[in-house]
Amino acid sequence: MGLLSTGLMLYPLGMDALVLWFGAVLPTRLLISTDWGFSFSLDAEDTLWTGTPGDYTDPDAPNTLSKVRKLVDDGQYADATTAAVNLSGNPSDVYQLLGDIKIEFSDTHAAYDEETYQRVLDLDTATVQVQYSANEVEYTREYFTSNPDEVVVIKISGNKPSCLNFVVSMDSKLHHHSYVNNKNQIILDGSCPGRRIAPKVYGNGNPKGSSPQKSIKNPNPKGIQYSAVLDLQISDDAGELQVVNGRKLRVEGGNWAVIRLTASSSFDGPFTKPVDSKKDPRSESLSTMDSAKRYSYSDLYARHVDDYQALFHRVSLQLSNSPKSAVGNSINVKEDKDELITTAQRVKSFKTYEDPSTVELLFQYGRYLLIACSRPGSQPSNLQGIWNKDIEPAWDGAPHLNINLQMNYWPSLSCNLKECQEPLFDYISSLSRNGNKTAKVNYGANGWVAHQVSDIWAKTSPDRGQAVWALWQMGGAWLCTHLWEHYTYTMDKEFLRNKAYPLLEGCAAFLLDWLIEGPQGILETNPSTSPEHMFTAHDGKPASVSYSSTMDMQIIHEVFSAIVSAAEELGKSNDDLIVRVLKAQPRLAPTRIARDGSIMEWAQEFEDPEVHHRHLSHLFGLFPGRTINLETTPDLCKAAEITLNKRGEEGPGWSTTWKAALWARLHNSENAYRMVKHLFDLVDPDHESDFEGGLYANLFTAHPPFQIDANFGFSTAVAEMLVQSTVKDLYLLPALPRDKWPNGCAKGLKARGGVTVSVCWREGDLVEVGLWSNDRNTVKRLHYRGTTATTNILSDIVYTFNKELKCIKTDALQ
Repeated sequence: MGLLSTGLMLYPLGMDALVLWFGAVLPTRLLISTDWGFSFSLDAEDTLWTGTPGDYTDPDAPNTLSKVRKLVDDGQYADATTAAVNLSGNPSDVYQLLGDIKIEFSDTHAAYDEETYQRVLDLDTATVQVQYSANEVEYTREYFTSNPDEVVVIKISGNKPSCLNFVVSMDSKLHHHSYVNNKNQIILDGSCPGRRIAPKVYGNGNPKGSSPQKSIKNPNPKGIQYSAVLDLQISDDAGELQVVNGRKLRVEGGNWAVIRLTASSSFDGPFTKPVDSKKDPRSESLSTMDSAKRYSYSDLYARHVDDYQALFHRVSLQLSNSPKSAVGNSINVKEDKDELITTAQRVKSFKTYEDPSTVELLFQYGRYLLIACSRPGSQPSNLQGIWNKDIEPAWDGAPHLNINLQMNYWPSLSCNLKECQEPLFDYISSLSRNGNKTAKVNYGANGWVAHQVSDIWAKTSPDRGQAVWALWQMGGAWLCTHLWEHYTYTMDKEFLRNKAYPLLEGCAAFLLDWLIEGPQGILETNPSTSPEHMFTAHDGKPASVSYSSTMDMQIIHEVFSAIVSAAEELGKSNDDLIVRVLKAQPRLAPTRIARDGSIMEWAQEFEDPEVHHRHLSHLFGLFPGRTINLETTPDLCKAAEITLNKRGEEGPGWSTTWKAALWARLHNSENAYRMVKHLFDLVDPDHESDFEGGLYANLFTAHPPFQIDANFGFSTAVAEMLVQSTVKDLYLLPALPRDKWPNGCAKGLKARGGVTVSVCWREGDLVEVGLWSNDRNTVKRLHYRGTTATTNILSDIVYTFNKELKCIKTDALQ
């Protein structure tokens, strides 16, 4: 069926390392990756990547760096751009697809009654259910992936005795071997390529051919090994299980069947070569299967739901444009008894009807996806999250550090999913180890650095190719701002001391060494690019390399501010590094305003050949940063507004949601909502090139092709429209589109300072807000439409305030 050709009309399930996609009636195909996903395509195991640990240093880089810097100093920006290509490295490695589960039903299913077909992803329970009738039998398939038991579970049943007949097998596009084990199991063993194929070059959407790699010492090393185990259980009172060709299992005359799937790989961290790994993926998969089989289907389901809802139920959102309106947390929802509203129909109708419940759905979908793809112990969410159907995914499925990886984790704090950040922090730690070598060898600097793109091996060297995308030294620094943000939301001093501060120290040490003194003693970066954006130099030549791009300097401002504040919290303000940072701060190049009133993207007012460019790099200081804000830099906020208007509305999905968050920070509800609405454009996966941004039928966001970052950016932007905060201040409904969401409640959102917020409004006006802190006392200044009130929040007490910001009651926290 057409559904299965793209995976973008299929529903994703996931847990920290296993993924599935769910789909149609006949045949059924499940993709397996590393972080399970369903579609009738099974994506299982998020550690399946090409390659081996790399050497991310270039001994020739210092000489090239000197030449590039001299060209920049001489104002020869086009020549500097050309010379900077010699600073580029090899490409990242590639995220892989484990394989397929194929379930082949008898021909009677081909004649199913289309009017009975329903496929629902229930966000409340993280399960997919498919129902349809064929030959007067009602069939049901249920799918979920269990984080606590590390298993994918599928139950197939019918409402008449002995009605189940199907064949199940596993296959893979990777090198593999499958066979039946113990008459009711299929084992799939295989390996990833130890060396990636030459990468395809992507621009703003479409492949443009291959890009050569630098010299490779070992052309065929051993890659990551993997194993998947499929276990098939059928009803005891009916049915027969047969082995077919030694590779498949056939069920005949069953009442129900339960399929369990486990998978593992030999990946043993980014610093261990696959050839040296002591892990046995088959043994691990079998052991996990044995553990999972100790539980019945019902028990596995209950354990899965309990684990998932402990995170998902922290936040609820209700939006309506009338006092009474239906709210749905399922993809494909029955709004009337006899009418099934498909997800695609909801997206298409949004342009006309602007149903607020569809915003709710997409908001919670982003939270669901983060829970599904990023849990403690997993790999960080990559460019497709974990849901990948290809062995050559777009942009290699690699984490990109110039917006995409960071956006993936934007909702983790405000949307009350702090545990989901742990894989990111583990990843930053790995980057710091490799990045220390890159900084020392490539740049003669202390500390650590990471560039624009990375992979499972924690690649920290520049990407291959042109400087406009490959040469950007701020990837690690941007990631470090997440460490400080985590502390400001959680106020977890042990995390700050043991995890965040050492990484911030290394990052700040690199930045201090990377900065060079320019005219009038100003500290600058050279070479410098604004991610993926060219300019026209004063001599009329296209270039990307200059000095002190606005984003460089805003990120450095942010990191320096963070480490100074962290040092104050930890009593380290007199440390030599902090003293150096304090001396450097007033000398950093400032954010400048251009003649047209917009924020300058580069240090000089170069001509911009693409004013509607997708990146909004020079607005980093507004969001996600905080150096541009309405309270202290109103002139820069006005310039940011002009910049956003100049950039326009068009762009890929992640650009759209970033714009929504930026407008929200400016407390501009009209434009924030306009960008929310802009995302609701139904993308035809067979004609992706006709679209820019938008949503696929399964609510995945489109660049196109599919990138998951905008799903997370959307949830973040909606949260920003409703609640904004600093450690001391809390802004209520700062960008609420009162005419679009006149009534609503958002419960369980997080604010900085360790505070949880529940806020309700009616006819566009605040009704009440509840605040509480679990483990600390704090002081908050509340802001609502020009009214300000200061309040003491004691731990474990819920404080309720009215629209005048007066406390009307207190209750013990349950």
